[in-house]
Amino acid sequence: MSVIIDIVFIVGAYLIGSIATAILVGRAMGLGDPRQSGSGNPGATNILRIGGKKAAALTLCGDLIKGVIPIVVARWLGAEGWILAAVALATFLGHLYPVYFGFRGGKGVATAMGILLALMPLLGLSVLGVWIVVFAVTRVSSIAALLAAISAVPLVFALSASNSLRALIIVLVILILWRHRSNIQRLIDGRETPFKKH
Repeated sequence: MSVIIDIVFIVGAYLIGSIATAILVGRAMGLGDPRQSGSGNPGATNILRIGGKKAAALTLCGDLIKGVIPIVVARWLGAEGWILAAVALATFLGHLYPVYFGFRGGKGVATAMGILLALMPLLGLSVLGVWIVVFAVTRVSSIAALLAAISAVPLVFALSASNSLRALIIVLVILILWRHRSNIQRLIDGRETPFKKH
């Protein structure tokens, strides 16, 4: 029975992760499908460019919350260790490859942040701090996301986390780097666009 419950946790987490906030916000606010505009990424950064701060804030909050909810619920129901890590990974994969939207999702930064905050608040806040500092200096969202993600690896080891959490972080970082491969190429080519200061 416990195996069935674990599977339910994991499948449920994937289905929650598959709720593409950016697409729903885009539809609700008359912005269209963000996958068809701007950078084509259904995430807060692209929504900010095509729909403004309110739409971006809603998207960011939605993606963060959906990273938190499966972890909190699964932990409350008794999940721990590797099962909890599997729930977190399923949530993240749902964001990247949402079943409701043709498996074309976002890059996962906000959802990963929600996952980290729920699993280990100190780690999540530390990574968020890296993102804020890097973005404040560079004004380039992709650089902030990449450096924040990379910083999670030494941080999770420095904070004496469990082996399951360490393994999860390494996998999440690899997936985030992979999803940002086009951004990495633009950074190399000098074509990545910074946000202007107002």
